[in-house]
Amino acid sequence: MLFCHVLVWPLDKNYFRKPLEYTTFVRLNELLSQSNNKIFIKNGLTPTGNSPKILVTGGAGFIGSHTVVSLVEAGFEPVIVDDFSNSERSVLAGLRTILGRDVVCYPADCNDAAAMEAILQKEAISGVIHFAAYKAVGESVQQPMKYYRNNLDSLMLLLELMPKYGIKNLVFSSSCTVYGQPEQLPVTEETPRLPAQSPYGNTKAISEDIIRDTVQANVPIRALALRYFNPIGAHPSAEIGELPLGVPANLIPFITQTAAGIRPSLTVYGDDYNTPDGTCIRDYIHVVDLAEAHVQALRKLSELTTDASYDVINIGTGRGETVLNIIKTFEQETGVKLNYTLGPRRPGDVEQVYADVTKANNVLDWTASRSLAESLRDAWRWQQKLGS
Repeated sequence: MLFCHVLVWPLDKNYFRKPLEYTTFVRLNELLSQSNNKIFIKNGLTPTGNSPKILVTGGAGFIGSHTVVSLVEAGFEPVIVDDFSNSERSVLAGLRTILGRDVVCYPADCNDAAAMEAILQKEAISGVIHFAAYKAVGESVQQPMKYYRNNLDSLMLLLELMPKYGIKNLVFSSSCTVYGQPEQLPVTEETPRLPAQSPYGNTKAISEDIIRDTVQANVPIRALALRYFNPIGAHPSAEIGELPLGVPANLIPFITQTAAGIRPSLTVYGDDYNTPDGTCIRDYIHVVDLAEAHVQALRKLSELTTDASYDVINIGTGRGETVLNIIKTFEQETGVKLNYTLGPRRPGDVEQVYADVTKANNVLDWTASRSLAESLRDAWRWQQKLGS
């Protein structure tokens, strides 16, 4: 039977089920002795073959955990780093059920230089997917410094450490928020970046600039920034999905929690936008499609012969949906009637944005294949498993 322990230093050897587990843990912490953060996960059985190891920061999060699954399915070996500040350790059990084994996971802060360096010394990493970041638009408006410090410092640390350990390939988790409120739709990668509508969006724009400038300085890093639109859904197994802490900041978990009776009603923020029904328009992409885009991005980076390169790619469906249409489709697909009210606009929200995905289709040889209806059914199945 496979298992995964969360180990908090210091520990007595009586904590461990088997002497071998204690010995392995001690050796691991000897290797990681430079770190002040002595909290790590000791896994049961993991492959020891020649699969390329990919560091996945924020790998226990919503998009990160689904990408871990897609990486394993594609023949990569993910190594998760996550401080669980915006995720839960139960995600690891879901991954184990889907994959039939454990994955390596270090519960460390990606801003902890000693911890990150110790992990890179231990693991022979061949590429990085950087998800770790705070992501709530509304909170970023209220606490901008929290977002600038966390989201930017962790990226800069990675860019400093990657060349030191010979790691060339980086896939960065960017966002359509860098476009602000675009003047023309759909947005292409050449659409001018307008001032972000929130500090969160601004951290993504600044992060892209940091990566671009690093590459232009001939630092040997090959990077792709994937500008996500709105990820929704859950793994079809209902073993992993979105786990918002507290009140959801995103539409779909708020819908599913309202449908489950956890929330008394859903507030639709703004019904006076210049859209067909007055509500915001977004490009909603199934999280598994998004995860598969990361795998394709890694593959394309590995095919490059240049030492330093940088590009940006939109990842979406190319279709815009209003909030009210999302509610209508959810009700049709699940048979659950939603209680919702119309409220004022929310600070930081843009009116409408959806992607031109031509570049993703051509460069990554990737396209989103899952429908809105499928995404909403998977999200509801996940919520039903979580219970009310």
